[in-house]
Amino acid sequence: MGNFLAGKVVAVTGAGRGIGRAVAIAAAAEGARVVVNDYGVSVDGGEPSSEVAESVVKEIEAAGGQAVAVADDISTMAGGQRIVDTALARYGRIDGVVCVAGILRERMLFNMSEEEWDPVVATHLKGTFTVFRAASAVMRKQDGGGTLIGFTSGNHQGSVAQANYSAAKGGIISLVRSAALGLHKYGVTANAVAPVARTRMSANVPMELKEIGEPEDVAALVVYLLSDRARKERITGQVYTVAGPKIAVWAQPRELRAGYAEGPWTPERIADFLPGTVGTDPMPMLAQLEEMAAAAAAKARPNA
Repeated sequence: MGNFLAGKVVAVTGAGRGIGRAVAIAAAAEGARVVVNDYGVSVDGGEPSSEVAESVVKEIEAAGGQAVAVADDISTMAGGQRIVDTALARYGRIDGVVCVAGILRERMLFNMSEEEWDPVVATHLKGTFTVFRAASAVMRKQDGGGTLIGFTSGNHQGSVAQANYSAAKGGIISLVRSAALGLHKYGVTANAVAPVARTRMSANVPMELKEIGEPEDVAALVVYLLSDRARKERITGQVYTVAGPKIAVWAQPRELRAGYAEGPWTPERIADFLPGTVGTDPMPMLAQLEEMAAAAAAKARPNA
């Protein structure tokens, strides 16, 4: 047992499997008392089961740690509140929340149904909000503030067949930055992690990932972000990727290039002005897709 998080109370959603489980176990191993939340659904949002959360609690207790299971649906306000209420009732405070829970329902945008859009956005984005909302209301009043950690993805840049997932993950980044700004004066930090690790979700990625690690790599970063060491460094409002041996920080949004003209804009003036003066910011993901398409076409081309 370590002491990186000694005395802290941490809640982790989606903690029954994969990265969430690794985070819960790592936090407990570093001295935290852990609220283990998992609604127990499959990746595609199938029927829930509370057994997965209980099994992680047993693992933590067997290793000498303290934990309690909460098998609530964090896409509801009541579910997010119950996680925080459980921490307060059992341990008297809440020092950190880590929102890992998520599901996938892949479909091309032009075929995506409301039934495929709503649950994904509700689980990822609203599920992060419900827990952040409940936790921040306590953290802003308690000694020592607290830490909020959301889970995003490199797919916040966009995705071919996961518009629902990408939109939710982009929303989580904006939610984290808003939390960092709004809660700074209360001593509460907020950050996001975009992991690349071998999990049930990454198994569905349709391309080979050159940089990928294990859930335990991600857990180590999360434990650091939950710690007083990170708080002393004033780390807040950041998005970090961890992919095996690599840790990277994403840029903050800012204007890239601007141009000015005298007089009112018209479509004709913009057509003459915008391409050469303001221009565009190339999409890395689009460039990758074009490279893949070109490689596939070359491979399919018969030999001369």
